[in-house]
Amino acid sequence: MEDVLTRVSRLERPQILVQTARQGLTDYYRNRHLRRLLQADVPPRASDALVRLLDMEAALDFQRRQDRAAYSIARHVEVLIALMAEAASLRATRKSRRRLEPLD
Repeated sequence: MEDVLTRVSRLERPQILVQTARQGLTDYYRNRHLRRLLQADVPPRASDALVRLLDMEAALDFQRRQDRAAYSIARHVEVLIALMAEAASLRATRKSRRRLEPLD
């Protein structure tokens, strides 16, 4: 099975969506945003959140590509913001764990 961060790194979306999402990262509050996006009382771990967000984003991207009336660019940007933030959080967690591992 492919690592969740590898899946995130393989996403190719229009530059305008990515740039807009990057701008929104400064206003991302994990607890509030993930609870609303994932409809959860308690936000899941970053890796679990990423899996769910990737599925949501794929569905939104499908709607975008199909030019569906139900497509919401605002929702797509919200999900991309959360994806970027959760991916950054998971990368940081993994990096800190590697630094803490004892050398044999």
